[in-house]
Amino acid sequence: MAKNSKPTTQNSRLLSLDVFRGITVAAMILVNNPGDWGHIYTPIEHSKWNGCTLADLIFPAFLFIVGVSIVYSMERKVASPSNHGKMLWGALRRGVILIAISLIIQLILHPSFEHLRFPGVLQRIGVVFFICALLYIKASQRVRDWLFVILLIGYYLLMNFVPVPDTGIASLNPETNMGAWLDRIIFTPNHLWVESHTWDPEGLLGTLPAIATGLFGIRVGTWLKRRDRDDSVKVSWMFTYGVAAVVLGLIWDLFFPINKALWTSSFVLYAGGWSTIALAFSYWLIDVQGYKGFTSFFLPFGANAITAYVLSDFVPHYINKIRIGGSSIYQILFEPHFSAYNASLFCAIVMMLLIWILMWILYIRKIYIKV
Repeated sequence: MAKNSKPTTQNSRLLSLDVFRGITVAAMILVNNPGDWGHIYTPIEHSKWNGCTLADLIFPAFLFIVGVSIVYSMERKVASPSNHGKMLWGALRRGVILIAISLIIQLILHPSFEHLRFPGVLQRIGVVFFICALLYIKASQRVRDWLFVILLIGYYLLMNFVPVPDTGIASLNPETNMGAWLDRIIFTPNHLWVESHTWDPEGLLGTLPAIATGLFGIRVGTWLKRRDRDDSVKVSWMFTYGVAAVVLGLIWDLFFPINKALWTSSFVLYAGGWSTIALAFSYWLIDVQGYKGFTSFFLPFGANAITAYVLSDFVPHYINKIRIGGSSIYQILFEPHFSAYNASLFCAIVMMLLIWILMWILYIRKIYIKV
């Protein structure tokens, strides 16, 4: 399977991980910016509740990558306990900055504290990154594996068998599940997802299994960094591990549905399995077989992932405010010339390409904005 039998990750940067991150960011921008929210092709539209589309796999893939990246960025330093304090402080600082960025973006785009959303994508990334970094620095892989199992089983038991205080029964419905109740108590309805104000897809309780997604990535990253296994063994193991996780997720789905909004335990396994398969294929194709010609498009996104995500909030927001003769850019350039679904898709692609141009300028100038 591999061109060489020696591991390729000992002293080199993992190009496949950068590309996988770039693909994930590009897909995230595409999914988050359709021209018309009422006309979206099913694969790039999030599931209404239970189930899983391609769009639903993007965010867990990013958290999985966060876990893998922790291993690649911290492995050398973590061996010395004298580095731990500085590493933990750096991880905490980064987590807090990610949360702050999300809140600042909201206040710039919608200047109001009254409905400021406290949970969110960057908030979840920040919390998961810090806790996973803490566990990587201070806990053994054996402890992390046990925590992974405890988080998934514990979350399953909590969501399915513990009565929700305001209804007296356990529920997996949007507004009556334990996570929704907890978010309303802690954040209050005014500070939850604007589409509902009664529950939030990035709620507090769902962050627990999201941490398991990060731990999934750490487990795979630790395997990839092993120096006593050749590439063919690594790739075979990752494919096997990924397929097994997908199958287990589908089995668990029979009594704990795959659900991104709840980040169910079955969703952790299912999405983590597909992320592992995707990384295994990328690693085999790019780092082992050496097919790198197509990677140049995705590397600008991978190199400045958070910056690209932030710009994906600002660029479409201000473009959509432009009016020419009373019509929006979408109504002028896309709506009259394509079917409703294609117009919406092409607009999303153009938004993604506009942000790519900005990322490409940063990339060729070797400007990497880190938090």
